[in-house]
Order: sequence, then C-alpha cells, then structure tokens
Amino acid sequence: MARTVAIGVQDFETLISNDYFYIDKTGFLKEWWESGDSVTLITRPRRFGKTITMSMVEKFFSVDYAGRSDLFEGLSIWQEEKYRSLQGTYPVISLSFANIKEADCRVAKQKIYQLITMLYSRYAFLRDGGFMTPLDQQFFDMVSMDMDESTATSAINRMADFMSRYYGKKVIILLDEYDTPMQEAYVGGYWDEFASFMRSLFNSAFKTNPWLERGVMTGITRVGKGSIFSDLNNLKVVTTTSNEYADAFGFTEREVFDAMDEFGLAVKDWYDGFTFGDAGAIYNPWSVINYLDSGKLAPYWADTSSNSLVSRLVREADAGVKELFESLLNGGSVITDIDEQIVYSRLDGSAEKLWSLLLASGYLRVKAHAGYEDAGVDGRPRYELALTNHEVAIMFEKIIREWFQAASGYGEFVRALLSGDLDAMNEYMNRVSEDVFSSFDTGGRSSGRTEPERFYHGFVLGLIVELKDRYAVVSNRESGFGRYDVMLKPKDKGGDAIIIEFKVFNRRRDKSLADTVKAALRQIEEKHYAAGLSAEGVPAERIHKYGFAFEGKDVLIDGR
Repeated sequence: MARTVAIGVQDFETLISNDYFYIDKTGFLKEWWESGDSVTLITRPRRFGKTITMSMVEKFFSVDYAGRSDLFEGLSIWQEEKYRSLQGTYPVISLSFANIKEADCRVAKQKIYQLITMLYSRYAFLRDGGFMTPLDQQFFDMVSMDMDESTATSAINRMADFMSRYYGKKVIILLDEYDTPMQEAYVGGYWDEFASFMRSLFNSAFKTNPWLERGVMTGITRVGKGSIFSDLNNLKVVTTTSNEYADAFGFTEREVFDAMDEFGLAVKDWYDGFTFGDAGAIYNPWSVINYLDSGKLAPYWADTSSNSLVSRLVREADAGVKELFESLLNGGSVITDIDEQIVYSRLDGSAEKLWSLLLASGYLRVKAHAGYEDAGVDGRPRYELALTNHEVAIMFEKIIREWFQAASGYGEFVRALLSGDLDAMNEYMNRVSEDVFSSFDTGGRSSGRTEPERFYHGFVLGLIVELKDRYAVVSNRESGFGRYDVMLKPKDKGGDAIIIEFKVFNRRRDKSLADTVKAALRQIEEKHYAAGLSAEGVPAERIHKYGFAFEGKDVLIDGR
C-alpha cells in the first residue's frame, strides 16, 4: 500500500513519525560531516528540500533529540556505527529566514530580532545554569524585541558561547533560506542598509565565533562575498554547478521511478531536467510529490512563488536579452558566461547576472559546459543554458501574461493589430503607456531612450504568448538589406504577416512624431524587410507593415 503524501510538511520528525512519503536523503549527513568544512553554503532552487534537509540535520545532531534512534532506524545513515554514535551529541542552533519578506528595512530587522528573541526564550534555562557571569546574564537579558542592532548582530555568537559552556561541546549552527530577506531588500529598495546589518550578523555568527563546530547555510543564490560575507574565508560554497551533494536535493531518476511504481503512476517529463554538477535528470521534488498526491499533471512548482525578483529583472532586461528569451521559449538555448556570485547592487542591466540568477533559481539548466580547459580566448568557461522543463516554460508564459494583464484591453489591441485598426491601436497604446508604463520601466530611473525601448521589446514577449499558436514571432533578424524589429510570420499559409519597426523621436532629425513614424515605414520599404516573407510565398497584399514612433510616453502608430 502506498504511503500517505503529506503536502507542505517540512519537519523531518513529523514525516518519519507518521510514516509519510519520504525519500531517504540521510546520505547527506555522512557526506557533509566527512567533508570537514567549517561553514557550508548550499544553494538550490526553491522547494528543493533545503528546509527538510536542515530539519534532518538538526534532529540527527542536536542534544535535544538524544536517544531518538527511532527517527533514523532503517535509513541509510543508521547502517554505520560511527554515525549511530554521533546522533544527539551536539548543541545545535537552528534558524530560518524563510518568512522574512518585508517591504522595508526596519520591519525586516524586527523580524530577525524576533527570531533571535525566540531562540533566547527557548534556552532561557541557560541563564541560571550556574556558569554565567553577571555580565553574561546582563547580555542575556538585553536580548529582546527592543534590543539595539549591536546586541542583535552578536546574539547568535553569544548564544553559541553559552551553549558551548553548558553542554561542554562546540555548537552546530544551521541557517535556512539565508538569502530570502536579501532578495526582498533588493526588490524593496533598501539593500545597502540591510546588507550592512546582515554582514555584521553573519561574520559574528560564522567567522569570529570560536564556539562554532560546523555551520550550514542554505538559500537560492550565492550572494557576493564582498557584499555580505566580508572576510568569511572559512566558507565552502556549493552551487548548482558544484558536484558536492549533487543528489541530496531533488529526486534522482531512480528515486522517481520507484515512487511512481509505489503509487501506480507513469513517469512524466514535466518535472525533470534539473542539473546539479555532473548529475543530470534531477526531478523537482515539490512537483513530484504533488503529482503523487493528486495523480494529475499541473505546474505545481510554478505556482509556489511570486517570482518578483525574476519578473523584475526579465522585464528590465535590454532588447538583446529579450530576443534570447524568444529563443528559450521556443525551445532554444543561450550560450553565456555565468557568475554565481550574485551582487544585488550590480544586477541592473547585466545579462550575465540575469542568466546566473535564473540558473541558480532553477529556471534554466546547464545543457552543455566548456570548462576552463576548453574556454575561449578570454579564458572564461562557457555555459549553454536552456529552460529546465515544460513546467518552467509554462511558468515563464504565466509571468509574461501577468505583465500584460495589467494593461487592460490588451486582447483588443492584438485584435486591432491583426485587423489593421490604426485608431484602436493608437488609442490603446497611448493609454497603456500612460497608465502602466511604470510596470515596464526600470523602477523610475530615467535613462533617456532605454526605458521606452525596454517597454516595446517587452511588448514583443507579450505577442509571443498571445499569438504563438498562430504566428512565429521573431525580432531583430536580417531580411532584405537590414534587420527588422519584429516580424509575425503566419503558421497558416493563408494567413497575413506583420512587420513592425520601432523608432525613437529624434529632435535633430524629426519635427514631430509623424515624421518619425513615416521614417519607420520608409525604412521597412527601403530595406526590403518583406523580402524573406515574399521568398516564402506570402503575397504582398497579405504583408502588413507598421511603424511605432515614440517619445517618452507618447506613441504614434501608422501602417500600410
């Protein structure tokens, strides 16, 4: 009989005690302990078992779970005497930043103060344990929701000291989802202030801490060492391209096959495709267990997050990046450098950082890799990246739809475009430019031409979602004697084709937007952009040509 699938349970003890569905990942305990690393940072996509793994580590090592052999009997770690004797023998500090998603810096800090205060409350018995000096007790009493920042940033370090003295052993510190509040700080616009606080907290807990035995941190991204982990030279970083712990997070193909046999289901390719180091064919565990529970295919992983950071960065990317997204959504790939150290203050405008973030977040997978020995003339390794799987493709289409749903009447505009209704097109585009332009700009940072260009190339992505079943939508490709901006090529041989050229108003060249839009249409003719369509047999009368002229939020569209 198949075990019960308990959705959303992230506590190891609850899973094991109730015999809920669980795939044995206790091999991680041995691999991590034998690595000997002082502090290990492991990055994996969301919903990939990071929290349940941290819960497992806590239950295995913590003195609070001494004698709980029932939690590990029958699992792989219990086969070795060495590890049976380690269970329940270390003081453990376990914290999670998963729920710190605040809109401003003050509240984010308050949430961390609350976590630390709860830690001190849990171990309140230490205060009167007979080993503290009056100064120790004074510090212990200072830890509260009203404590100052210097007390908060040193509180984990001091708790490690107190626990080490009480239990006679150094302390293991576990910090789950360490980067969640930092992503929110970047999106919320308070990165610099918050980064300074976090730098002090991390260095105190993991660097200048003589009472630390081992530490593990998990998150989605590897935040740049200089911005957060200043001088933290005892940090072992394990990213999605590393070979360490490759099969400890997510399900291997064999594990999925066995699970499908247990539940009488067929293996589907919606949820595979993730790669960690040299390990391929890793399945998304969240989607797999939801599929086991319901027996129905659905984009479960795609619906678990707002994707606010990814959405913002893709929206703000330049035209070249948006062209590559067209290729990705159509099953293509991107060849790029990556830099797995995410420096949030430098994310804006960096295609390399965007691809790196999407890889770390699980939206892209490594399809092929040329290492340093095969690097190009610049000596940097290259990665070929593709969308991870069908579920991720659905998610990106959803993100794009959500951008354009903000612009009410978008469907009417598409119909106007296809039917050649210039009045309706102009009315809509000027309205959406005025009402929701901020949804597509760069957060209010005026930069001349770049903002409207980003807006219109974002519009191209919207066309892909709306029209992909009827048209092949391509942009910035050669045809005739130049490179057109956008072309919609009908998949039905009897359908109409569309060519769009964007132009920014130039006061030195044009007297008005009318001049600009005429120049756009003239360029379509002079450069013979329709040549490719004509060569494919599309009659001239079925090729519609539109010029889009814009100056800031003012738009003029004309066609022929």
